[in-house]
Amino acid sequence: MQARGTILLAEDSSDDVLIFKRVLKKACLTPRLMVVTDGQQAIDYLAGTGLYHDRLAYPLPVLILLDLKMPRKTGFDVLEWLSLTQNKIPAVVLSSSDEFEDVNQALRLGARACLTKPPSAEKLTELLQ
Repeated sequence: MQARGTILLAEDSSDDVLIFKRVLKKACLTPRLMVVTDGQQAIDYLAGTGLYHDRLAYPLPVLILLDLKMPRKTGFDVLEWLSLTQNKIPAVVLSSSDEFEDVNQALRLGARACLTKPPSAEKLTELLQ
């Protein structure tokens, strides 16, 4: 299966980023994957400001995969920013938190789905497929 477009992965764990890249390759999904490590970078990327002003180098994504617990600004802050700008790029929360309140808040802020990070790369591959 071939995926098209760019995916923005907002994830502060380098281990999770590495696993995610391996899973995409193993699942034969080949989107352009752009990675930011905190919520402020995600907002800057999506707004096309600062380092991310060049849309050829940093194209708008077709999907945002968002961790909730990140430094500087959280995934909730990113979702709120997306809703305030009326941005229509779908955001999916992929977080280790499965707390009811976190899930509800993310959905209220416009997340399309909230998925709990699986405990293994194999389970993450199944989830992505």
